[in-house]
This record gives sequence, C-alpha cells and structure tokens, in this order.
Amino acid sequence: MSDLQGQLEQAVKGYHDPYLGSDLFEAGAVKNLSAEDGIAKLDIFLEYPSEYLKAGIEQMLQIALENIEGIDSAEVTIDWAVSSHKAHENLPNIANVKNIIAVASGKGGVGKSTTSVNLALALAEDGAKVGILDADIYGPSVGMMLGMPEGTRPETVDDKYFKPVIAKGIQSMSMAYLVTDKTPMVWRGPMVSGALQQLITQTMWDDLDYLIIDMPPGTGDIQLTLSQKVPVSASVVVTTPQDIALLDAKKGIEMFRKVNIPVLGIIENMSIHICSNCGHAEHIFGEAGAEQIAAEYNTELLGSLPLSKYIREQSDIGEPPVAHDPASEVGMMYRHCARTMAAKLSQLSSQAVPDIQITDD
Repeated sequence: MSDLQGQLEQAVKGYHDPYLGSDLFEAGAVKNLSAEDGIAKLDIFLEYPSEYLKAGIEQMLQIALENIEGIDSAEVTIDWAVSSHKAHENLPNIANVKNIIAVASGKGGVGKSTTSVNLALALAEDGAKVGILDADIYGPSVGMMLGMPEGTRPETVDDKYFKPVIAKGIQSMSMAYLVTDKTPMVWRGPMVSGALQQLITQTMWDDLDYLIIDMPPGTGDIQLTLSQKVPVSASVVVTTPQDIALLDAKKGIEMFRKVNIPVLGIIENMSIHICSNCGHAEHIFGEAGAEQIAAEYNTELLGSLPLSKYIREQSDIGEPPVAHDPASEVGMMYRHCARTMAAKLSQLSSQAVPDIQITDD
C-alpha cells in the first residue's frame, strides 16, 4: 500500500458511523477509494436509509480527504439501499415486503402505538418505503394517529385484496378501517390471529423496505401465534422506566427469543419529565431501568423519549411529532431511534436461523 493510499484510508477511518457503531471500513461500506492526478474518489454504500444524512457525511469525508497533501479535490458518493432480512426461513415471504419489524410491549399504556407510528414516519423521512400494520385488534389507534377520518375504508381488488391506505407518505392497514369506533371486537384469540394474518397477507403492499407491525400489548397466545406464523425479521420492545413495566418488557424479550426473532433493542418511553415552567428535569417513573435490561439481555437501548405533553397532543390530533415537525427536538429523537434500529437490522446475519423446540416449562 502506498503512503498516499494509507493516508486516504486513515482519513476515511476518522469518520465513525454513530448508527453502525464502527468506521466505514469495518462496516464494509467502502466500495472504492482511489486517487489519481490529485483527485480522490470515494464510493460508499450503506444498507440503512440514509437520504437525510448522506449530504452531511459526503461533505465531512470530502473535507477530510482534501486535507491530505497531494489531494486537490475529492469526489465522494454515498448510495444506500435496504436489504431483505428474514428470521423464519420456513415461512413464505410476504409479497413486496423486504423486512417486517414487530414493535411490542409486555403491557399496555407504555406508548407502543405512538412509538410505532413515529418510527414508521421517521424511516420514511430518511427515504425508505414504509408500511404500518395496526395489529392491535381490540384497540386500533394507528389510523387516528395518522389523521385518517373515521369511516376511512381501503379499496379492494378482485374482492380479495386490500389496497393499503396512504397516510402521511406511508402505507397503512388497520382493523379500524374495516369496522366503526362503535363496534367492539368481542373475539377469541384464534379469531384475532386469523384476522391479523389476513390483514397482513391480503394487503397489496407496494414494494416496502419495512413493514412495522404495531403488536397488541402483552405476551399471550395472539402475540406468540403472530410471531410464529408471520416472517418477522426482528423486533423492538417498548417500555417505561417503571419496575412493573420493565418486568413485562423482559417477558416480551423472552417471547421473541423463544421463537428466534432477534430483538434489535429497547425504546424507553416517559424516561424523564421536564417542567414546562421551570425546566426542572425529573425521572418520575424511575431511572436507567431499560439500560440495565438491555445489558442483561445483550441488546441495546435504541433511545429514550421524554414524558411530553407535545407528543400526546400531536398524536391525539393526528399529527405525530415526526410528521408535524421532523426537525423538532422530539422528532429528531424518534428519527435517531429509527436509524439506529434500521442500522442494527442491516447488521443481522443473513444465515438461516435453526429451529428450536418450544416447551411449556
């Protein structure tokens, strides 16, 4: 290796990708690095949505390369595309869906649906094609959060397939689009599981990089059936810092482990409250619990969201923070979580996952 080539490589290694957790060489993202007649050329390929980031990364790398003696100018190109990952090798793919990410919680009331919607919107903001499936049959709320009016119905094709409802740039499907707010879903578990499988497989998703599934709360039969019968690529567990919520979050992680679905990480909601009057910050529900669980289960804390009136108000009026103001402080928090999640998924091995035996003990 020439001295100049070594300097070029060191300059590129000086950029540490915060989402991949490594430099670009370690991540295998450098496809070409060369120099001729004082012009350096660098081609980078990332496997997570990077449309928002790439101009800034290109500029940083360009400056780093042009600071090398003998380099008059640098041409840096960053491309990206999302690859397909599949946890269940024995399950057929969902047509036109590359990756399915299940967002789950061990208990209700921790902000799972709010998180699901904002993650989906955040991935779309970064350039991905995204869909969201509201799998909470008993309490579907995704349609409302996306600002869809009551009575919204999906188009049908050949009386067999649904077209997803487009809302704020993402594709969506929910039981709320098929029933009214005044129709309680008084169904037993097998009926719910069957209905959800139909919603997933009979929706004509349009070339999705990611399908986010807002799972029902809990770790019962419905969740287990979905996890075993839908080709889920990976999962995310949402919790709050409360001890009881953290205990249920552990159950959620264990459930996914039993069915060999990787857990990309934990998102902690309501982690801190900042007083709007005096600015005092207080951990109302506890502190550092999700971080401890992430360490215990060898996963990571994807992000922490505050207990915020803004999040609640925007979600209630159908304008989630990422849709209303993606550059807001809360919007950027969700976007950071989504990028970290997508980058972790891109690093999963594509090898087949071995079958395991599930027992009742």
